[in-house]
Amino acid sequence: MDTAGFGLLAGIIGFLAFIPYILDIVKGSTRPNKATWIIWAAVGFVIAASYFAAGARDSAWTPVAYAVGILAVAALSLRYGEKGWTKLDIACLIGAGIGLSLWILTKEPVFALYITTVVDLIGAIPTFKKAHEKPESESKVAWVMFFIANTLNLFAIGSEWTLPLLSYPGWVFVQSALMNILILRPGKR
Repeated sequence: MDTAGFGLLAGIIGFLAFIPYILDIVKGSTRPNKATWIIWAAVGFVIAASYFAAGARDSAWTPVAYAVGILAVAALSLRYGEKGWTKLDIACLIGAGIGLSLWILTKEPVFALYITTVVDLIGAIPTFKKAHEKPESESKVAWVMFFIANTLNLFAIGSEWTLPLLSYPGWVFVQSALMNILILRPGKR
């Protein structure tokens, strides 16, 4: 399979992963962290646009699919997500706000990609904590699918392994691997 095929397949699997996640939210078996999904929604389209502007082509399908799916989960998290706001949630929202402010000031696509990737990482912290403490509150099927999509998306980069093209796919690969470790570890499910 060529890089275009890997990229398209990764985008499709990444988009389809939101189906079990959303169904689990509505059933009540998954309770998304509002801070995480709001932060991810705020940066999702920026990441997709800045990643494309940085030169990504075949591997751009996954960030586009994620931007759409994340927006849906963020909206659902307001009703079905964890109740209340922790100090960690608020700190991450503030950190994400600072990062987004830096991006707005620079208006540089590659810098925007790096900043929004860091903001995305900040947004993941509350969900990592929740998955560590309550792994059953996350969708196992969805996170396995995200991991598969993110792994395939690394192959979509092809031979152009530059920092701008590797930063976001590399981060979401690590993120989904960590989530799978947290929610699939023996004795915690």
